[in-house]
Amino acid sequence: MAVQAAPERIAAAVRAELLDGAHPVGTRFREEDLADRFDVGRHTVRSALRLLVERGLVVHERHRGALVAPLSKARIDEVFDYRKVLELGALRMALDAGADLGPVLTEVERLEELAERTPKPSWRELTGVHSAIHRAIVAAAGNRHVLDSYRRCEDEVRLLLTFVRPDFDAASLAAVHRKLVEKLRLGGEAATEALTEDIDHAGRAALLTALRRAEESARLLGH
Repeated sequence: MAVQAAPERIAAAVRAELLDGAHPVGTRFREEDLADRFDVGRHTVRSALRLLVERGLVVHERHRGALVAPLSKARIDEVFDYRKVLELGALRMALDAGADLGPVLTEVERLEELAERTPKPSWRELTGVHSAIHRAIVAAAGNRHVLDSYRRCEDEVRLLLTFVRPDFDAASLAAVHRKLVEKLRLGGEAATEALTEDIDHAGRAALLTALRRAEESARLLGH
């Protein structure tokens, strides 16, 4: 097994925490704190933070450094519009080619197994399998460039989904995606409409609800 370089190791550790929702919006990652925590130099920390920025997990602001970006309607729409273009385009390509959607079903079954597991899976595990389901849809198109483009947004989607953790659990996610895969296997408009509904309702609408909830809480607290 290859040994990870220090920046990759630090980025992987912080990424895992972010995908578990451990760092709330606005959290600033101070170079000196991370350098002390991981016993490395600040140059190594800066390299790690650049990796996280590239994956859409943190943003870099002038004079403030790297931090967890706030949830906003513009950000939600940008990410989910990107998903729709790639996933729906890939699905149409896969359907036109008569591609095997079996790998999508395999990932849905993995999600169903997690729903039955004791102890309960972590949120990071759930979104990892959720991501694999949608990646399998894109991969069915058989186009490497489309798949590479999709991979670039996966972590940001998973980070956004930490905001809807109160609204979903393994069982509800499994039920939603079992219905989706059954419609996908029907093909045609039933498949594309089901995927559109999943992205826009189960994903985008749930996040917009979470955003309104956060804004209302901030208003009540006087922020």
